[in-house]
Amino acid sequence: MSGDPSERRLLITGIVGTVIAALCCFTPVLAVLLGFVGLSALLGWLDVVLLPALAVFIGLTIYALWRRQRNARNS
Repeated sequence: MSGDPSERRLLITGIVGTVIAALCCFTPVLAVLLGFVGLSALLGWLDVVLLPALAVFIGLTIYALWRRQRNARNS
């Protein structure tokens, strides 16, 4: 990964956020963690937050890859 540090940071943020949101959406990781700390009442609201967060992080990753490709082509 070479290039501008801000582009690299943007890409890493997008990928890490996508992985975390996907893990919480498709596995019971967050349900177990919330149960351990006594916040299992929040489980009903997870889809309201996690699915839009997943969409945002996927969009951020796509944007970072597009920017990286455009700058590589212009250099």
